[in-house]
Formats: sequence, structure tokens, C-alpha cells
Amino acid sequence: MVGRLARLLRVVGCDTVYARGVTDSEILDLARAEDRTILTRDRQLAHRAPKALLIESPDVAEQWSSLVRAYPEVPRAPAFDRCTECNGRLAPYAPGPADPRRDGVPWDRVAKGLALYRCASCDHLYWEGSHTERIRRQLERWSADGAA
Repeated sequence: MVGRLARLLRVVGCDTVYARGVTDSEILDLARAEDRTILTRDRQLAHRAPKALLIESPDVAEQWSSLVRAYPEVPRAPAFDRCTECNGRLAPYAPGPADPRRDGVPWDRVAKGLALYRCASCDHLYWEGSHTERIRRQLERWSADGAA
């Protein structure tokens, strides 16, 4: 229910588990075991959790605003610390001359010093591009909306 919000939390460097295909009881057990706060649109689940934030809106901008109102300490800028796909840790990546990954990577910019990051878990590559600036502007705007 809050998958896009989970991805955004990973973008800003938050260790974020997105539970799919598990029961509410399993989610509650995991949250207790790992001392996590549950973000959910499910009222019953939020009521049962010792630490939870009920997310009212289906709109990701409103979800982010609600989150920063409740947790003002949440980072608000892309961090290149977590994989948006699997939550794995990102690390700087120095490709070799015969790196087989060619599709989508701006190798000309990498050759000029653009930093690459690689997920240690799923091997996904990340770099700062125009999408990063768009996300940065969105988070700034949505965070300001949350502060109001």
C-alpha cells in the first residue's frame, strides 16, 4: 500500500523493509524483532503495532508530507546509500574496462568522473542524473508541505 513511499525512504538512505505476501502477524513479528516502525494504510494493522504510523492518503506526496510531520528527523535528500529495489547497501563502484553492463549507464559521464554506486545485494547500478534532481525537488516541496 505504501510501496512508492518505501522506495523514497530508501532513496534518502533509510533502512526500509517493504513486506509483500506476508500476513499481518508476520509483519508485526518482524517489526518487533527488528525494532521497526510500521508505515501502513491498514487501520487494523496500525492499531495492533506498538510503533506505527497510519498513512491516510494513497498519494505519495501526501504520504511523504505525513511522514515528515510525524518524523521530522527523516532525511530529505538522496543519499546513494540504499538500493531502491532490494534495500541492499550501496557502495562506490569502479567499473573495469570490459564491464559488460552497457545499457542505460552514461559511460561517457563516468569517464569524466561521474560516481557510480553498486548494490552489494542485487548488483543494480546507480548514479546521479536528472532523475536525482527531480526527486530532490519533489522531496523539498513535499517536506515543506509537511512542515506547514
